[in-house]
Amino acid sequence: MDESTLIARVRAGDSAAERTLYDAHVDRVYRLAFRLAGDDALAQDFTQETFIRAFDRLGSFRGEAAFSTWLHTITTTVVLNGLRKVKRLRQRETDIDDAQAIGVRKRESEPDLKMRLTKAIDELPEGYRTVFVMHDVEGYTHEEIGAALGVETGTSKAQLSRARAKLRVALADFAGEWTT
Repeated sequence: MDESTLIARVRAGDSAAERTLYDAHVDRVYRLAFRLAGDDALAQDFTQETFIRAFDRLGSFRGEAAFSTWLHTITTTVVLNGLRKVKRLRQRETDIDDAQAIGVRKRESEPDLKMRLTKAIDELPEGYRTVFVMHDVEGYTHEEIGAALGVETGTSKAQLSRARAKLRVALADFAGEWTT
C-alpha cells in the first residue's frame, strides 16, 4: 500500500493504517532523535512526542514534500525544543558528587578520541550540530536537510563545512596519531 493511501486512511480514523505508518518511520525518527539528543531515554520520549504531534497535525500535511521530510521536520523541532527544556532544568540542579568538588581543582586525564569527538560535537553551535548529525551521521542529503530545517541547500552546505572545520580544530591534537 502506498504512503498517500495510508495517510488518507489514517485521516479517516483507521488505527491499523496509523500503526503501519508508524512502523514504517519509527526507526529513522528514533535514530535522528537519538543522534541529536545523545540519550536513549530522551530519544524515546522525543520519538513518541514526534508521532503524537504528527498524527495530531496530519490534516495539515499537504504532500508538497515527502511525508518522511515533513515527519523529520517535526522530529527536529521536537528534539531541539525538548533539549532546550532539559538544558534549562539541568542548569538548575547540581549533582551531589559535584558539590563536594566545588572549589577543589582536579587534574583531568586525557580523554580518548571517542569521548573528545562526542564532546566536540556537543559543543558545536546548534545549527552546525544539527546539520552535521543529519548529513554525516544519518546520511540525509542537503536538499532533505534544507527542507526539514526550512533553510536553503547552500546554508546546509555552509553549516556542514563550518561544523567540520570546528571539529578539525577541536580534535587537532589527535591528527598526529593518524598521520604518522
